Amino acid sequence: MTTIQDVDLTTGGLKELAEQAGRDLEDATALEILTWAAETFGKKFAVTSSMEDAVVAHLASRAFPGVDVVFLDTGYHFEETIGTRDAVEAVMDVKVITLTPRQSVAEQDAEYGPKLHDRDPDLCCSLRKVKPLEKGLTAYDAWATGLRRDESPTRANTPVVGWDEKRQKVKVSPIARWTQDDVDAYVLEHGVLTNPLLMDGYTSVGCAPCTRRVVEGEDARAGRWAGRGKTECGLHS
Repeated sequence: MTTIQDVDLTTGGLKELAEQAGRDLEDATALEILTWAAETFGKKFAVTSSMEDAVVAHLASRAFPGVDVVFLDTGYHFEETIGTRDAVEAVMDVKVITLTPRQSVAEQDAEYGPKLHDRDPDLCCSLRKVKPLEKGLTAYDAWATGLRRDESPTRANTPVVGWDEKRQKVKVSPIARWTQDDVDAYVLEHGVLTNPLLMDGYTSVGCAPCTRRVVEGEDARAGRWAGRGKTECGLHS
């Protein structure tokens, strides 16, 4: 296995490292993937979490106790999401780092008009998610996500380790090969915290104005930006 000590980081070595690790770790367990990331990057590695559940944060805490867990507080979250964040910080061996946009919701409304999320959801996501994350990840060389291939067609080819071209960082998706059944089994086995909204018809939890419950037969992300022709917030595209 290639490690960070073996590459020249000034000549695209991180990208080569990511692509090689993606091949080497394709059949590895989620815990093995996260252990590799922790051993390779140390404090330059962080986990991101939407607080839909704490599965990846829990896994990462086993591989790297005290790992940084980055959460984006957009100002539009459900109360249940903020409560899940607070509970994760209280009971897990992680350090939750909350990122906030440059503007409050009121300040954004004053500049762009109310309910930007309805009129231009891409811009709203950029202002309240994408830009804060880009700034918040500057201290890290690698970041982990909870992306899964079974969530939607746009995520079907997610590598377990890949290269984030936009941010020039290694992107780790340790549960990319998992199914919802795998997630449910892990939650049950380890008593992992989950967002209460998952028990109330929501299968993917984002900002309150842009998230609805799903109906039987829809994919897991059908409740996000429903009817708007939008499937991703821009963090993973």
